[in-house]
Amino acid sequence: MKQRHVENDARDASGRGGAQGARRAVFAPVESRARVEAVVRRIGDAIELGLLADGEQLPGESELAGLLGVSTVTLREALMALRQQGLVTTRRGRGGGSFVSLPEQPGQERLRARLRGWSSEELRDLGDHWAALSGAAALLAAERTGPDDLRPLLRSVEELAGAPDAAARSRVYGRFHVELAAAAQSARLTREQVTLQTEVGALLCLVLASDEYREEVADRHRAVIRAVQDEAPDSARTLAERCVRESAARLIALRLAL
Repeated sequence: MKQRHVENDARDASGRGGAQGARRAVFAPVESRARVEAVVRRIGDAIELGLLADGEQLPGESELAGLLGVSTVTLREALMALRQQGLVTTRRGRGGGSFVSLPEQPGQERLRARLRGWSSEELRDLGDHWAALSGAAALLAAERTGPDDLRPLLRSVEELAGAPDAAARSRVYGRFHVELAAAAQSARLTREQVTLQTEVGALLCLVLASDEYREEVADRHRAVIRAVQDEAPDSARTLAERCVRESAARLIALRLAL
C-alpha cells in the first residue's frame, strides 16, 4: 500500500502537487554562488521547457527576489540578461511588469549541427542519466502521489497527442518528465529533470517530427500514468525508463547517420 502523506503541510514541504510542484522547483531559492547566472538559468530553462507560459507575467521584483532568495539588485541583473536573450520582455506603466517571451525553436540544420557536437557515447550517457531520473521519479510517484497530482501529467499527454509540430512536441515531452518528478514529491529530482531537459529537449525536435512516433510516445506516457495510478512502482519505473531509452536510441541512431 502507498505511504501517502496525510498532512497538508507535509504535502507542501515535499513539493508535491504536479504542476504546482514543478513551479515550486522553478521559484525555489537558488544556490549562493554565481547567483545572477543561477537565476538566469533557472528562469530561462523554465521558459524554454514551457513550464512558464508565453506571455505569462512573472511575480513582481520584490516577490520574485524573495522566492529565489536573492537581492533585488541580483534579480534586476538577471532580468536584464534574460531580456538580452529574448526570454523576457518588460513593460512600464499600468499593467506593466516582466513577461515571458517564448523563443523560437532552432532550425533543423542548427539542431543537426548541435547533435553533431555530441558523440554517441555522450548521448548514451545522457540517456542513462535521463532514464535513472525518470525511472526513480515514476517509482516514487507510484508510491506517494494522489489522483489530483496526476492531472498535469494527463494534460501533458493530451497536449502531446495534439501538438502540431516538433517544437511543441519536444516542449511537452520534456514538461511531462519534469511533472513526473514533481509528482514524486522530490524538489531535487524536479530540478535535476529541468536541467537535463535543457540539454536534450531541443534535440528531441529531430525525432518528434514523425506523427507515428509522437503517438508512440503519448501511448508510453499514458502507460506510465496507468502504472502510477495502479500503485505499481516497479512497473512505472520500467515503463518510464523504456520510454526514455527509446528516445535516446533514436538520437544516437540519427547521430550515427550524420
